[in-house]
Amino acid sequence: MESKIRNFVITAHIDHGKSTLADRMLEITETVEKREFRNQFLDQMDLERERGITIKLQPVRMVYRHGESELILNLVDTPGHVDFSYEVSRSLAAVEGAILLVDVTQGIQAQTLANLHLVQQQGLKIIPAVNKVDLAFSKDFLFDLKKKMSELVGCLPEEVLEVSAKTGKGVKELLDAVVEKIPAPEVNDLKQLRALVFDSAFDAYKGAIAYLRVVDGRVDKNDRIKFFATDTEAEALEVGIFKPKLTPTGFLRAGEIGYVATGIKNPGLVKVGDTVLNLKSQNSNLKTEAVKPLPGYKEPQPVVFVNFYPEDASKFDLLELALGKLKLNDASLFFIKEKQEVLGQGFRLGLLGTLHLEVVRERLKREYQLDPVVTIPTVLYKAVLDDGELKNVFSPSDLPPADKLIELQEPWVLGEIITPNSHLSGILNLVQLSRGVAGDISNISETSILINFVAPLSEIIVDFYDKLKSVSQGYASLSYEISDWQKGELVRLDVLVNNEKVDAFSRIVSREKSYTLGKLTVEKLKEILPHEVFPVPLQAAIGSTIIARVTIPASKKKLGNFGKNGGDRTRKMKLWKKQKEGKKRLSQFGKVNLEPSVFFEVFKATK
Repeated sequence: MESKIRNFVITAHIDHGKSTLADRMLEITETVEKREFRNQFLDQMDLERERGITIKLQPVRMVYRHGESELILNLVDTPGHVDFSYEVSRSLAAVEGAILLVDVTQGIQAQTLANLHLVQQQGLKIIPAVNKVDLAFSKDFLFDLKKKMSELVGCLPEEVLEVSAKTGKGVKELLDAVVEKIPAPEVNDLKQLRALVFDSAFDAYKGAIAYLRVVDGRVDKNDRIKFFATDTEAEALEVGIFKPKLTPTGFLRAGEIGYVATGIKNPGLVKVGDTVLNLKSQNSNLKTEAVKPLPGYKEPQPVVFVNFYPEDASKFDLLELALGKLKLNDASLFFIKEKQEVLGQGFRLGLLGTLHLEVVRERLKREYQLDPVVTIPTVLYKAVLDDGELKNVFSPSDLPPADKLIELQEPWVLGEIITPNSHLSGILNLVQLSRGVAGDISNISETSILINFVAPLSEIIVDFYDKLKSVSQGYASLSYEISDWQKGELVRLDVLVNNEKVDAFSRIVSREKSYTLGKLTVEKLKEILPHEVFPVPLQAAIGSTIIARVTIPASKKKLGNFGKNGGDRTRKMKLWKKQKEGKKRLSQFGKVNLEPSVFFEVFKATK
């Protein structure tokens, strides 16, 4: 008997209409009541709706009538931004098919190709679709786009569907294609349970909640289950599906996507990519042969490193707990304990990009009311020492003494940019300003070109994406991967506030950009720091050399109107002199307190 289940994802470049298409599917299948419906329904976090982007994968179960049959459609909505590509790769392991969506007004973009490559690696059935056909566009461009997509996917141009996620045109036909073309999962309830953990969350009452794709067997409420990798046992306190809210059903069968609430309070015991097995089941018909774990996921490699320190030392444990819970819901987040002399005890975080960093910081603030001190983001460098040893450098504080350092190597990326022809010169200039070198340039359509380039990763992860969007009026797209390590002309740039070095502002930068960055940093600090009762010098330095300096003048105290209407001005002059001497003493011993938000404001202004 053929399974009446279809598991699929929607994958596309950012802003090509994935979330809107998911909305129309929810409406057509009546998964969500009209009174509860809102746009971007599957984007559950306020942060996602505010930014207009998908950050977290989100599964949902829909019931769809196709002819005389009623089928279960499990959709996993995925992010489109390059920083969250790991969310896409995890989603693909839980499904049998993918809708590859392309905006007709923008055409094939870099992340379209990157996601297509991931889908093809997984061996999934691909349904290509062109979105936003309700907008004005060239018929010739549509024809060329469908032809190009058919070549990439391996189908006929007429098999590329035309839809409008906004109006709903063609969406029912797309759902029909999902039913007809995407293979049903293999179903065998009589095998021992094997379920893949493709995501997880934490609930204060239910503990760790594992998001599962059941591959073999079934899991029922009250079953004793085991997480293979961590050798952790738990009870299935609640078993259910995503509607998209957690909806208890009491069981999950082979081929289905759902969740199990475990009651586990330690978030680190439930790992994405682990296999869930059954120790003692309510179902007595299970076979008892030895069970092999499912293939997991390749661990994501962080590309951005940053240190988080609690704004108050007493909140260290709270920050550790919050990061642990975030990691449960964000498997690409890496963190370990870190201690610095000035900033105290904190954590070193590894992330997939600066947008990922902003999201983590914002979630800590909103969900856990924590506003940590955030150091300047950096990439991993490698220091070659005089004894031949290779040392990893995650932050400026890891740099060895100058007399032991032979050279400092930095990671370089091999990148691809897809852009309209008219923006070629501006993009080539941007690549050059980013210490990069442009390579082959090829046409992918009459109006678009593909630019290959190499550049230092440190230049790409900070603000290259924003500048690329600016110089191309939003039309260019980017994908990249680390290719090799090269010797860099790099220096440590320090910032001194009132003659004290502030480690959180230190960064490793290219020598040619150090003077500009140093000047920009102290000027931004002067703009955002409040006045003290004494003058505060702000300096940027490379080693013992000061390369930029500004001073925040002392706040002035009003001394009255001596000297006016016949008063004695000499008394006022004496008080001024006394105040000046007091400020001089304070500048030697006074301390400038920096709010946690200052560090991130400086980073955003100087990235």
